[in-house]
Amino acid sequence: MLIEVKIPALSESVAEATLVNWHKKQGDPVERGENLIDIETDKVVLELPAPQSGTLAEIIKDDGATVTSEEIIARIDTDTKDNGTTPKADTKSETESTEANASEGEAEPESAKDTATERKPDTSQPSQAAIKSLDSTQTLMPAAKRIAADNDLDTSEIETIQGTGREGRITKEDILNFVRNKKETSADQSTESIPGAPPEQPKTSGSPKISERSEKRVPMTRLRMRIAERLVQSQSTAAILTTFNEVNMQSIIDLRTRYKEVFEKKHGIKLGFTSFFVKAAVAALKKFPIINASVDGNDIVYHEYYDIGIAVASPRGLVVPILRDADKLTLAEIEKQIADLAKRAQEGKITIEELTGGTFSITNGGVFGSMLSTPIINPPQSAILGIHATKPRPVVENGQIVIRPMNYVALSYDHRIIDGREAVLSLVTIKEALEYPVSPLFEN
Repeated sequence: MLIEVKIPALSESVAEATLVNWHKKQGDPVERGENLIDIETDKVVLELPAPQSGTLAEIIKDDGATVTSEEIIARIDTDTKDNGTTPKADTKSETESTEANASEGEAEPESAKDTATERKPDTSQPSQAAIKSLDSTQTLMPAAKRIAADNDLDTSEIETIQGTGREGRITKEDILNFVRNKKETSADQSTESIPGAPPEQPKTSGSPKISERSEKRVPMTRLRMRIAERLVQSQSTAAILTTFNEVNMQSIIDLRTRYKEVFEKKHGIKLGFTSFFVKAAVAALKKFPIINASVDGNDIVYHEYYDIGIAVASPRGLVVPILRDADKLTLAEIEKQIADLAKRAQEGKITIEELTGGTFSITNGGVFGSMLSTPIINPPQSAILGIHATKPRPVVENGQIVIRPMNYVALSYDHRIIDGREAVLSLVTIKEALEYPVSPLFEN
């Protein structure tokens, strides 16, 4: 029985997605619940599990394809039992798979396509046996596999090649460059042309020609395109200004040193800095509600809740998961949620719902060593707090120069609805809340 594999229902804010990487090949056995493919939206990367056990009978949409909700991308044959061997796809399926893979950048010349139905076996083509021997090398693109077989490359040589294709796959150009370098360094300096390669231009003495320098073109991921789109949107639709201040972090450092063992023993999580910044931000948002507002057409929407976005770096780009009702969370609850969100962001398991909404954001460039920056607002929000590295610096206290651990903080805001007075005073409120914190033992 053939079971259809469909794209899950995407949220209303996600129109389409991209197939990133099939973890199974056509003809492979699959188990129910096993991840078949990664699906990238403009917010998260989702895993698509197999709905039933069986054999992956047909792959309809290949890597890189754009898909929509409920679209069929493959079929699973539930009647096929795994007998220890992998079923072979028929000639038609193999041809379709080759053509699909070729669309990633390995397309054959038009002349080859036009004569595909008239092609006759000849000695200039690599034997099917030679190509078959390279099937275990899954990183080879189809066109690259033919060139490798024609030049008698074995798997040990191929494993030394650094692929420049999607997900590190080895392309036709990678194989041609490897073979050319191999011939150039050989003892006999053979002048025999490389099968499948364009005629090589004679070399001249002196510095390398500009045409000989390599480039690598990689398409943006859907997530990166969405990030770029939102950043441009923010810059073009909001009147962004940034105000700065400095915070003496000595009180918080003393608190963490004094209570870290008690706090961790009680709550099972370390007491970090971010939870204090979240608490301080909430205090400022309550005192100046316009900082927590957003623009909708000609209206200002005042949010009477405090959903704080925490910018987190992930392997696929920056994501901003949301701490819902942050004003109702304790320091321990904030630390636990941030740790959980950061972990799942690294694993690509953040859900779309956890990235949706938010009334204010916090970004911490200090973890990477940033001293000062002007963060960009995350629309439709109207403000964002930037945190930076805490460093010992000379400051003046009571007429004396002393060394204190200082942190420069920045508040970028939309000047269309937030005046400089509210922006500056809200950042002063954040500064005061951080410099005069309350003991974490006062919380439940």
